Amino acid sequence: MKSNTLDRNRLIACREKLGITKQEAAKRMQLSQPAYLRYESGERSPSIHVIQIMADVLATSTAYLTGKTSNPNPDSYLIKSETEPELFFLIQQYRNSDTEMKNRLLAYFQKILGEK
Repeated sequence: MKSNTLDRNRLIACREKLGITKQEAAKRMQLSQPAYLRYESGERSPSIHVIQIMADVLATSTAYLTGKTSNPNPDSYLIKSETEPELFFLIQQYRNSDTEMKNRLLAYFQKILGEK
């Protein structure tokens, strides 16, 4: 597989894992439904920019969608202040903290979640 070629089977699997229709996937990715259908059918190949949008929407990575890795977990998240202000604030505070505070915040969060 070429380095930036979309694996349509993985695209379909990720969409189905989220339980969304092709129409909903196209809407979330801000693509026309015909364009999305062509990508999912393998009729057309999206640009790497579009693959990144797909990965963000489907909670995976471009590396997974292009077959570079078998790990479906995302390798980054896109957090926007206008859509997720609380999470954006938390991340901003964390990033502006020193190492000691970051460790304390992580320990507190793990305690809340019941992890060790």
